[in-house]
Amino acid sequence: MAHRIAFLGFVALAVCASLSLAADPANLQDFCVADASGNTRMNGMACKNPAMVQASDFAFSGLHIPGNTSNAVGSRVTPVAVTQIPGLNTLGISMVRIDYAPWGINSLHTHPRATEILTVIEGSLEVGFVTSNPENRHITKIIKKGDVFVFPVGLIHYQRNIGYGNAVAIAALSSQNPGVITIANTIFGSKPDINTDLLAKAFQVDKSVVWQLQTKF
Repeated sequence: MAHRIAFLGFVALAVCASLSLAADPANLQDFCVADASGNTRMNGMACKNPAMVQASDFAFSGLHIPGNTSNAVGSRVTPVAVTQIPGLNTLGISMVRIDYAPWGINSLHTHPRATEILTVIEGSLEVGFVTSNPENRHITKIIKKGDVFVFPVGLIHYQRNIGYGNAVAIAALSSQNPGVITIANTIFGSKPDINTDLLAKAFQVDKSVVWQLQTKF
C-alpha cells in the first residue's frame, strides 16, 4: 500500500512538473525587466538590475496608429511583446494590433508558444483554425465589431477582412514571446530552399509549381 501511495505521489509530482513547464517561466520576484544588453544566454531574457528599472520599461506608445497595409497580403501586425515592453519578461503575456485593408488577410500561421484571443475593433472578419491530424477540421466563423474568437496554441489559423472598408483587431497572446510561423513563407521561403522534389511530392504538384512559388517568397 505504501508503495502504491508513493507511486501515485510520484505521478502527481510529474504531472505538476509537466504543467509548470508548459507555459512561460513563473516569476520568483515582483518582475524581471529584460536586459537587452545582457550577455547571458537563457530561456527568456536576463533581468535588469531592479534598482535601474524605470516606468518606461513597462510602457509602450503607438498602438492607436494604423499599420501600413500596402503589401501583398493587405494586413499589418503591430506587436507589443517583450521586445517592445521589457517589463513583460517572464510575465507570460503579450498583445498585437492587426490592421486589414479591404479583403486583406492575416495569412495562415501558427504561434508555437501561445494561445491567442482576438477581438474585432472595426469591421468584420472571417476567422478560422484547423485541428491537428487526422481530423484536420476547419473551424471557422464570421465575427464583427465587439466579437471575440480564440485560436488554440500551435494550431494553424488565419483572419480575412470580408468588408469593403478597413478592419482592425486587437489580440492577446499567452506568452511574452509567442513566436510566429507563417506557413507559406516558411515552406517556400526557407533559406536554403527545401528540396523541390520533396515539396512536389508533399503537395502533389509538378516541380514547376514549386519553383514558381519559391520565387515569390
